[in-house]
Amino acid sequence: MKLHAGAVIDLNRALAVKLALDDVGAPEAEADSLLPHDIRDFLRHGERALAAGRAALDFALDSLDRYDSPDLRRAGVALPRRQVRLLAPVPRPGKVIGVEGADARGAAAEEPTLFLKASTAVIGPDEEIRLPVPGARVVADGQLAVVVGRSARSVTAAEALACVAGYCAGNDLTWHDHHDPRGQRYIGKSCDSFAPFGPVLVTADEVPDPQDLSVTTSVSGDILRSGRTKTLRFPVADLVAFASRLMTLEPGDVILTGSPGDGAETRRAPRLL
Repeated sequence: MKLHAGAVIDLNRALAVKLALDDVGAPEAEADSLLPHDIRDFLRHGERALAAGRAALDFALDSLDRYDSPDLRRAGVALPRRQVRLLAPVPRPGKVIGVEGADARGAAAEEPTLFLKASTAVIGPDEEIRLPVPGARVVADGQLAVVVGRSARSVTAAEALACVAGYCAGNDLTWHDHHDPRGQRYIGKSCDSFAPFGPVLVTADEVPDPQDLSVTTSVSGDILRSGRTKTLRFPVADLVAFASRLMTLEPGDVILTGSPGDGAETRRAPRLL
């Protein structure tokens, strides 16, 4: 099979074309039912949606390799990467949960301290971080982000990973010199654009061990920190289980797991919109 580097496949459209060729009635409506456009609806469909997505992808890749295939590019199924603006894998999570001090291995705390980031802080990988005020001191903290795949309430650590849909890169940005006199210490994490995610969501079946992944944070090509998830104080399964004891986790919720190494600052100028 040829490699189609730089191409982005619209799975919903690919499935609609496949169903039309298979003479299925109302192929677009059927594709919408099997592969919803909204990622949270997709995750709620579980294995059914994943199976439909895999079938659509196999069809698209096979068709692109055939001389007599339908014109998927003209149909908008296969698009050049340069024509596509990638959003965050979950553009508006129900909840974004962070953990304080997850990289402080050997710390005294036996349970994680969690906080919430506003879902409106989420942006995609191609969007720019905007400073809340000119000259704000902002700390970048690249992390492994866990995307919940099914509802979970009071699950055990042994059950937790079965509730995970997949993983992606995330950045837990903090307005470091923000001081709220009322003691709202975490509000500086929820500024618009302070939760970049992406560019892709890797399904859980492709990640045998979330505790054996490399996490690197860089700005303009300069590596600020690098480490592996095995050094995190709280394993992914423990974080998911603990969070589920406090609140119901729902499909599309995101849990940031912390990052090994020291914090790093960026003073990039904001883009005025």
